[in-house]
Parts: sequence; C-alpha cells; structure tokens
Amino acid sequence: MALLMEFSAATMAQGRTDIHPSADQVQPLLIGMKAPDFTVQDIENQTFRFESGAQDRPIVLTFFRGGWCPYCNLHLAELRLAEKQLKEMGFDIWFISIDSPEFLLESLDDPNIGYTLYSDSSLNATRAFGLAFQVDDELHKKYLSYDIDLEKASGETHHVLPAPATYLIGTDGLINFAYINPDYKVRLHPDVLLAVAKVYREDADRRLESRYRKSKNK
Repeated sequence: MALLMEFSAATMAQGRTDIHPSADQVQPLLIGMKAPDFTVQDIENQTFRFESGAQDRPIVLTFFRGGWCPYCNLHLAELRLAEKQLKEMGFDIWFISIDSPEFLLESLDDPNIGYTLYSDSSLNATRAFGLAFQVDDELHKKYLSYDIDLEKASGETHHVLPAPATYLIGTDGLINFAYINPDYKVRLHPDVLLAVAKVYREDADRRLESRYRKSKNK
C-alpha cells in the first residue's frame, strides 16, 4: 500500500485547483509544499480563515467526503485511537468536508463526536489542496438510489467531492506529511499518523541535514 501518491511538481503546477474528472486524477499538494490559505465555515456557519504559517500549533487536517459516507464515519471514529496522544503532543485536529454547516453534525453517526469540523461546501479549501473531483451523472444517480443526496448535504449543485486526505501542517505552514488515496475505502491508519506526528515533534525528518551539518563542523 502506497502511503503517498506520487505526482510530479510540473504536473502539480498546472491546474491543481481545477475540479478534476475523477478521484484518481486529483493533483494534491505534497510534502514540502506550503499549505494554502483558505476559508471555511464552522458548525455555527461562522467564517474561519486559515493563514498558512500563522498558527501557534501544528495541525492534523483531514478531508472527508461527508457524514453520509459510512467509511468516513468509521475513519472518524477510528481516529479516536490517536486523538489523545496527538493533543498531548500539541497538535490541533481539524476535519473538513463538503457538507454544509447545518449538515456537518446532523449527518454523522455520532453527532456528539466533539471534533473540530469545518464545512467547505464552497470548495475553497478542497480546490486549494488539489483534492476536488467531479461526481459524474451516473454516479450521482447511483448515490440518489442509495438515498444519498449530495445537493442536500452540501447545499450546492456542484456535485464535487474531495479525494480523502490527511495532512500534517507545521507551524511554519509547510506540509510535513500527506496521505491521499483515490479509493475512499482506504484510509490512513491511526498508528501511522501517530508515528508521523512523533517524527515531526522529534524533528527526525531533518536527521540527514543535522548529520551533514555535524560532519561539516568536524
């Protein structure tokens, strides 16, 4: 299983914020890139503006499809296994979906989940991270046959979803980890997330740079 989808920087530079034809054609931001500024709505329909590099704490940011998605509900519940340790390590934990502010909690299996949830029904964040893809007419009709109404959930007619993704964003705004999988049934394991968070806190991903500096000073 690949932990990170591979995309060339040249490809990423072209049309990343487009709405892509399918989940396997998204052009997500990758490790080492700077997270974009974005605007979303909280559960009270108040605007929240994220300014990259201005935060005091590192962030674990997860994009999920919506509360109507059973795999999203299972993943949100599973991340409880990592929540306490992540918070003890000083991380903020945010979740973003296309659901409207009014639908964010109502649609979840556990509306009292207590997570920090944001609505991106306007697609500002989803497009900025290169995760937006179009649900075609055939799939949209199939969802309706399952009583899944994307327009009701988002309050919009765009029929767009995010490829599920989890990012670790440092206080400098740089992306330290990115997991994106076009298969919505495959999600990041909490143990992997905790390992990545530990690496960030110990600055272990900079080990080669540190060793090089030490060797030059000998």
